[in-house]
Amino acid sequence: MATDVSPTTRVLQVLELIQGSPGITAERLAERTGVSERAVRRHVGILREAGLPIESVRGPYGGYRVGRGLRLPPLMFTTGEALGLVMSVLEGNHGAGDPANPVESALGKILRVLPDPVARPAEAVRKAARGPDRSAASPDPQTTAALGQACAGRNRLRIGYRTRPDVERSMEVDPWAVVVRHGRWYLLCWSHTKDARRVFRIDRVAAIEVLPETFTPPEDLDPVVCLEEHLSEGWTHKIEVLVDAPPEDVARWLPRNLGRLEADGERTRLLASTEEPDWYAEQLVKLRAPFTVVGPPELAEEVAAIGRRFGAASA
Repeated sequence: MATDVSPTTRVLQVLELIQGSPGITAERLAERTGVSERAVRRHVGILREAGLPIESVRGPYGGYRVGRGLRLPPLMFTTGEALGLVMSVLEGNHGAGDPANPVESALGKILRVLPDPVARPAEAVRKAARGPDRSAASPDPQTTAALGQACAGRNRLRIGYRTRPDVERSMEVDPWAVVVRHGRWYLLCWSHTKDARRVFRIDRVAAIEVLPETFTPPEDLDPVVCLEEHLSEGWTHKIEVLVDAPPEDVARWLPRNLGRLEADGERTRLLASTEEPDWYAEQLVKLRAPFTVVGPPELAEEVAAIGRRFGAASA
């Protein structure tokens, strides 16, 4: 039974099927598009009237094919444009990553015809893990393109990373992978500055310098699993917060990935770790009950600073 598809879309579907399967029969086209063979022949006629060289061969091995003379205009994307397209698809389409999803299929076709220097970093980002979060910050496509290219080429980098709006640190890293988690873009890497595995938010990468050294990532590297492990543990600052509310209430106010909730009498103990006390303090604003920061001091200072700003605003 035919679905509710516009005639123009149906004609383009017929053209795509003929291009992808030279020699396809009218019967097969009818099955694939959900219309009658008569309708298929009418669509082929429309394509011919538009000047497309659609040839037909009679007999048991005959069918439709695109003849010589059809030249589609090339896709001319810059690396930044290609990365912007991929990032928009990953952030806005929950089915991205599923080969059966039409958006994913269309994205794959675009990447296959792009020049290799443009397609490689875009393909690397396309394989990132996904999860929607409309409030997450989007990184600069050019920055993401450079990081994706370095991951694909296994080039060591020197990056400038903003730990605070007015504080930038320089460090040398081996970029292993670009990964997306809950809409936030991360660089999974090995930091030679810290001599340890690190995860950095790409929207905070302010500068990139490609170094002559190359690297080999771990053979058993699973970027998604590695990121999840790092997000749940291994950060510099150990978080402990006491909330004057039961765990079921706190779970409604804070996202699950913010930490582990433990019942402590009538209160809740929030346990986690972070590399960014200022960002974590901003998340605690969502709590609708009094709370006490047990540690670390950096988090307590950030919470106090937010309190002073709120107090000044109310005054």
